This record gives sequence, structure tokens and C-alpha cells, in this order.
Amino acid sequence: MHQGSNISAIFDADGPLAKSLNGYQPRASQIEMAVAVEQSITEQSTLVVEAGTGTGKTFAYLVPAILSDKKVIVSTGTKNLQDQLYWRDLPFLLGALNTPIKTALLKGRANYLCHLRLERTLAEGLFHDRDQVTKLQVIKRWSTNTRQGDKSELDDVAENDTIWGYVTSTADNCSGQDCPYYDDCYVLKARQQAMDAELVVVNHHLFFADLALKDDGFGELLPESEAIIMDEAHQIPEIASLFFGRSLSLRQLTDFCHDLQTEVVEQGNDLSDLIELKDTLQKSALDLRLSLPEEGVKKPYYYLDKNEIFQQCFTQLSSNLEQCKEALTDVKDRSKELSQLLGRCEEFLALLGELSSVSLAEHVVWYETTKRSFTLHITPLAIDEQFRRLKSWLPESWVFTSATLTVGGKFEHFSQALGLESPSTQLSASPFDYHQQGLLYLPRYMPEPRSPDFLTSLFEHGKQVIEATRGRCFFLFTSYRSLNAAAEYYREALDYPILVQGEQSKLKLLDAFAKAGNAVLLATSSFWEGVDVRGEALSCVIIEKLPFSAPDEPVLSARIDAASRSGKNAFEQIQIPKAVITLKQGAGRLIRDGTDRGVLAIFDPRLISRPYGANFMLSLPGFKRTRNIESVQEFFHGKHTGA
Repeated sequence: MHQGSNISAIFDADGPLAKSLNGYQPRASQIEMAVAVEQSITEQSTLVVEAGTGTGKTFAYLVPAILSDKKVIVSTGTKNLQDQLYWRDLPFLLGALNTPIKTALLKGRANYLCHLRLERTLAEGLFHDRDQVTKLQVIKRWSTNTRQGDKSELDDVAENDTIWGYVTSTADNCSGQDCPYYDDCYVLKARQQAMDAELVVVNHHLFFADLALKDDGFGELLPESEAIIMDEAHQIPEIASLFFGRSLSLRQLTDFCHDLQTEVVEQGNDLSDLIELKDTLQKSALDLRLSLPEEGVKKPYYYLDKNEIFQQCFTQLSSNLEQCKEALTDVKDRSKELSQLLGRCEEFLALLGELSSVSLAEHVVWYETTKRSFTLHITPLAIDEQFRRLKSWLPESWVFTSATLTVGGKFEHFSQALGLESPSTQLSASPFDYHQQGLLYLPRYMPEPRSPDFLTSLFEHGKQVIEATRGRCFFLFTSYRSLNAAAEYYREALDYPILVQGEQSKLKLLDAFAKAGNAVLLATSSFWEGVDVRGEALSCVIIEKLPFSAPDEPVLSARIDAASRSGKNAFEQIQIPKAVITLKQGAGRLIRDGTDRGVLAIFDPRLISRPYGANFMLSLPGFKRTRNIESVQEFFHGKHTGA
């Protein structure tokens, strides 16, 4: 900490933040959190902070990080939040505090253009689709003037477009120091900048993916840091589970085949046998996907034991990989790329072998399908020990923060999931006056969610609320089935603009919602968190029912079984906490600043009728409560609706 600096004074009414930010007002909870973060960094301890909406947690952890004189890694939930933090929040604070420290933004390899792969893709002429050819030319033109090579800079090609897979690298296919463009590599430049910086902004997926892969660069960066701050920390147990596990997807196999063909062409005609093996392998990978007739499913791997077609395709895939391994072993010394391809092939075979041999007492083996792909997963049932080991060789100072970490005001669920031993905890309350700003509506006479009458009643009660709010509503569902039925119903029953998740991109939907001023947005999981709509455009959030995860979801199901076998109450210790956190996230969409007003409507009678409902109620904002639609109508009577 800079000598003589005082964290509290920085947040005072006459401090540097107030002088730089119009309308700034000190918030006790923000100051309290900033002081705790400073203490954690100074004392090299672990801190877990739930910062209620409006606390200003970003500034509360960034200010002490900037002033700490230590190398700090800040990890956040998504690349969008990462960009916002780096390009908006950090520059403002560095200016306000007059502290010009070195900062860096670091993303995963797949976000940076690869000169060599762009050159090879252009030379190969792979694409016959005019749209893809056009996008490739757009990327080529952009490549001549980009400084960071970060694909988020290019608005004309969507970040999730498949074309990027051909012009970015992975740890598997990167040529490293043998690359002719090594000195101009955007990944290398970004990582060098991160090595030199005092504060580095990353995202959780990069943090765990590169750590799991022991990828070059980031594996060196982490141990050199002196403090790690993890925002949106409620996501960490689930993200860490994926990266502490292993998986194999159709995308990995097709990328392997593409890279194999590229390298064989590069090496010359005497490797034509490898092209034939590549074609056979690609066909067997596609056949494996065709043997899984359903799309959009997640199921335990043992469901495939009696699928004879899958078993045949699986055996064929394993055999083709073995043939590729033998052929690559003979030529691996001809180039670094061929040696890398051999290593990838060996990893694929190892995972296929583990699917039937891994300990089911410690892992869950499962698969999922999308329209065009599949992934085979091996996921640990618990990550507390692995995460504890991870922390043991990284810095002592860790700060975990989110608006939703507690269940019933307690941190045990989060702390136990990550194996945190006696961390300091802080519950920083929201500065909003929820009692005046909001109303919680729990309608009477709602049937149970499993009742055949539930959807009919849900839609009718929802219509009453939406008419009272004059649109301006998020309606959050727990399944696409309910969402699609609601879309059909409300497009007939209401005159307000009806926006439906999946019909446009998330950003376009949010933009249309804000511009309309009276729209109804019907959505599922991706809109329950990370969405910030302020003002009257969003004056109501309706939640279909308590967001319990489907008990047949394979990872959750395996964890429930494991907990039950050890004598624990899985419903109380796993399912309820997970649903509480999700409900808090959904409810948190409503009141985003001190002038917002709105109604939160939850149409699940179990909040009142079941003993566990009290746990959910304790975790919701302190709104006034009602069971009468008349109170909702009254709440919106007056200037708020323009009446």
C-alpha cells in the first residue's frame, strides 16, 4: 500500500472519486468492502465477500488492488465483463487516483488472430461458401491494421463464428518458437504485456483452462502474482469442475483432422497414407455423432452401454486413432507439428480408455450432444481438494466476491465447495432501499409446478401482472418447453412487443427491449444473470418457479447420489443452495440503481407451502410483500406509469 494512503478517504464525499465522478455518493458498504480487500492483500489472507447489488464492488476491489504495490490478477466471469473492467473501469480509476500502474488484458488463445493459420487458411482455399470466403477476406484486411489481434475488435465477424477456428491457434497446434511469425505473435505479445504488468485482467475460463493445461506463459504468470481477486465468484465451482476434469468433443477431433491435413500438405507427397487415415478418422468421428440420435441432451455415459451402433462407432474411432498414432510415431521427428499431433492423438486415446476405467466414486462420466456435435466428459464429483492444492502453490491473498454467494445469509455452501478453510467473510448489504423501491408478489391459488394446470395458471397470472406493469417485463423460465409455450400464448394475448430468447442474439434482444420501453422479454438461463437494464424499461421480473436443476442432469445426479451414500441430506446441502443462488441472480435483474422501482413476481407456491421456502425468502431482497394483484396495480399507479 502506498505510504500514507487511506482507502476510506478515497471513497469520501470530498475524495478523488467524488471529484472525478458526477453524482458520486459515498456508500458505507463499498468502503467496508474496500477496507476488507486491502486487509486481505496486505495480510495475505482469504476473503469471501457477498456485495449486494449497488455496492460498487468493482471499485471496492480495484482501488486497493491498484494501490497495493503488488502484482494482482483480477479474474471475472465473462469476456464482456473483462472488457468492461479493463477498458472502462480501470482507466477511470487510474486517472482519478493519479496512479499510472501498468495493466494488461489477457484472454485465451482462441481470441487472438494467428498469422500462420490465417496464411495457411488463405492458401488452402478450403471454403466454397461465399459467406465464409467474404468473412475470411474481412479478417485478412483487419489483420493489416490491428494492434492487439483480439477478435472482439472486429465488429463485422461475430466472435462465435466458426471461421475464427481456422485463423486462431490452440495450445495443441501452436508452433511456438518454430513459427515464422513468432516475434509478431499476438498471444505472445499479450502474455509478455501481462508478465510486465502490475494488474492483469483475465476471465475464469482462461484462469482454469490454462492452469489445467499448464499452458506456456500463463502458468508462469500466476505463481508470480501476489494477489488474486475473483469477481462473479459464484460461477467458480462449476467452471473449475469442468477444467479439473477431462473431455473429448467432435470439434477437437475435426480440428485434429484439419491440422493433420495442413501439416501433411506442408511436408510433401510422401505422407499420403496419413491423408487416408485422416479421412477415415473424420468419418468415424462423424459416425459417432450420428449414433447419438438425440440433440441437446446430457446423460450418464452408461446410457450408451446398450447402444450397439454407438459401441461399434466407438470401437472404430479408437481403432482409427490407434492407426494414426502408429503412423505419426514413425514421422514425429520430421516436424514439431507432427510431434504435437502425435501427443494430441495419444491424449484422445487415453481419455477414451478412461471412460470405462475411471473411479466412479470420485468422478461422473457423461456425454452431451448438440445439433452437430458431441462431448464425452469425465468430471470430478468434488473439487475441494484440487482447489486447495491449487491455492497452496499460488499466492496467499485471495478475494472471492459476487452479489450471490450466501444461502440464508451463510457462506458455508460456497466455502466448502472450494475447500476454503476458515476464510474471512463479509456480507456487504445493498445500499438500495428495497422496501420502498420494490414489491414481491406471490399470487394466491397457484397450483404446484407439477400440476397439469400450472402452465395455464402461470400464463393467466402473468398476463395480469404484465398488464399492470404495461409491459416492461422480464419473464424468466427454467425450461425451453415453458418458454416456447409462453411465447405462443402471449403473442395472442398481449399487445406489447414480445421478445423471445433464441430468436435474436442476446445483445440484439436487450437493445430491442430497452428501445421499445414496453416490451416483454421471455428468456431462460442465460438471462438470469449478467444482464443490466436500468430505468423504467425494466419494471418487473416474473420468475416461473424455483430454479431447481433437473435431478437427472448427470453431474448433479451423481453428486446427489454420492451425498446420499455418505449420509448427507443432498436436497438440503446441494439442490437447495444451488437453486437459492440462481433465484438470487434472477431477482437481482430488477433493481439496478437507487432510482429503479419494480415488482418481483414469483409464481411458485412452494415458497410459502414448503419448509425450505423460508431459505429462499431469506435470500431475497427486502421488498414489501403481497399476495394480491390489486397491490401490484396500486404500486404502478401514478407518475411511474405516466398515468
